[in-house]
Amino acid sequence: MPRLTLDDLYRLAVPSDPQVRPGAAAVAYTLTSAVRDGDENVSEIWLAAPGAEPRRLATGTLPRWSPDGRTLAFVRPVDGKPQIHLLPMDGGEPRVLTAAPLGAGAAVWSPDGREIAYGGPHGTPDPHAPVVADRLDYKADGAGLLRGITMQVFVVDTGTGESRRLTEDGYHADGPSWSPDGRQIAFTASMEPDRDLVPSGAVYVVDSSGGQPKRLTTPDVVCVAAWWLDGQVVAAAFAGGPAGHTRLFAAGQDGQEEIVTGLDRNIMIGAPAYPGAPPRRLDGDLVFCARDRGFTHLYRLRGARAEKIGDPELSVSGMHVCDGRLAYVAASPYSAGEVYLDGERLTSLAPADLELHVPRSRTFVAPDGTEVEGFLTGPADGGPLLLDIHGGPHNAWAPVFDGVHLYHQVLASRGWTVLALNPRASDGYGEAFYTAAQGGWGVADAQDFHAALDELVADGSADPERLAVTGYSYGGYMTCYLTAHTDRFKAAIPGGIVSDLTSMAGTSDAGYYLKMWECSGDMTPQSPLTRAGDVSTPTLILHGENDDRCPIGQAEQWFAALREREVPVRLVRYPGGSHLFIVQGRPSHRYDYNERIIAWLEQWVSGSPN
Repeated sequence: MPRLTLDDLYRLAVPSDPQVRPGAAAVAYTLTSAVRDGDENVSEIWLAAPGAEPRRLATGTLPRWSPDGRTLAFVRPVDGKPQIHLLPMDGGEPRVLTAAPLGAGAAVWSPDGREIAYGGPHGTPDPHAPVVADRLDYKADGAGLLRGITMQVFVVDTGTGESRRLTEDGYHADGPSWSPDGRQIAFTASMEPDRDLVPSGAVYVVDSSGGQPKRLTTPDVVCVAAWWLDGQVVAAAFAGGPAGHTRLFAAGQDGQEEIVTGLDRNIMIGAPAYPGAPPRRLDGDLVFCARDRGFTHLYRLRGARAEKIGDPELSVSGMHVCDGRLAYVAASPYSAGEVYLDGERLTSLAPADLELHVPRSRTFVAPDGTEVEGFLTGPADGGPLLLDIHGGPHNAWAPVFDGVHLYHQVLASRGWTVLALNPRASDGYGEAFYTAAQGGWGVADAQDFHAALDELVADGSADPERLAVTGYSYGGYMTCYLTAHTDRFKAAIPGGIVSDLTSMAGTSDAGYYLKMWECSGDMTPQSPLTRAGDVSTPTLILHGENDDRCPIGQAEQWFAALREREVPVRLVRYPGGSHLFIVQGRPSHRYDYNERIIAWLEQWVSGSPN
């Protein structure tokens, strides 16, 4: 069978957000594909059931069933703004429900099906007016300058389309969830005046008819999401600071109590590039996602004990429960994602005519005795090796097919070995490992990368004269850091980079968080820019033009510093690209990102002219 090529980007369809239909063994889900014509990512709602071929329902995202299962709400643009639509399952065309001036988020049905709550932006921005900032949270990656816009909670009547706002300007409120009796709505917000300086997210409830919100949680946890589950509010929160594991708490009038204990793993509630899903109730038990050794797995809380459930070779990216049925989306070594219902696979989305290289796990030992896990893709027969460093730093590689980093597969077919290492600070290895690089980016974890490379060179798995390094976000930072401290790499490709932590702290939308909780202390020794004079590695810099998480100035500084010293360097800027453009940006940009990595490696390591 043929091996994967970059053109297969346009053949891959990846499912997400599974939703079990009430009263039926069926799952609605979003299916996203890259389309060459129009250079866009197209998302559609599909329906799958055991023993039947999946069928397309509509163009859109975020499917949500009415309580009786007769209507499907979903979101798709109207005049460029996302609006909630209602699709009757007994026949007929979708009906536009909302007319939100700035758009609407996912539908959250009331228990009686008469109303829908949703989160959405609110405000009257003037794109030509001066931007006045009194706090640090005046911009956000992907949204840019907020210009006074805040996220608010709304309720819309499903019959009339009349809408009302439940929350107030001046703070962000999102993630609405109905109480079982329909009388209250829970949401998360930070209402403190210094919320940009002191983490203070909390769970609030408000009467569904309106009124003053009531705070349920105390300041010793920082809540990021909350859900009504069988009459109880369950919150995802950080305890003891925002740089540790996410945990689950039961929130009530007397504060909160942790409900998943004894599991030294990070709860994953789901975000772009961070697979997971909100917790759900299954036959009285709590089902949730947590990261374990790179994988995101399903866990079931039986009494006080959390037990892993499902196939241990799958990595879960979405989950839903209804009527005792459990649906999820999961990736495997052979597929970027499939839809499952009660353990039965409902889709066959992976191209059947492609043979994929399967990652292999290997454990390495750092000089201080710390064990770190990595995954090798390709022959490992003494040929060229690419070290790929993930972002975060609290993310993790998993040994499943990766539909974003397609160059892993292409390089493996060309005789390369790709090492995807989970160094200290990676997720899935316990909280002590997760926090092991706080205040010591690069200083703490560089030894992990060198130890792995040393072992692979020593046993003949890699050629010491043909080593290269790449990485994105934190991986881009570490790529710069490593090449500023060693000349062992023949080529480097940092993407979405951080080169100067001091300027990063004042220009990133997360700069203060990074300064205070991730890089506490003197950041100068951790900044690659202070040692740019020691860099000799040919470097390709790939960066989104509109990146507010790692601003474009980080790439400009590194490019200028290397070019002034006549180090072979190239800067590629992707117009309109936010920090997540390699995950959900233009298909042509994602294709180009992969293609340029391969070409740079062939030029500087394999010796091909370019």
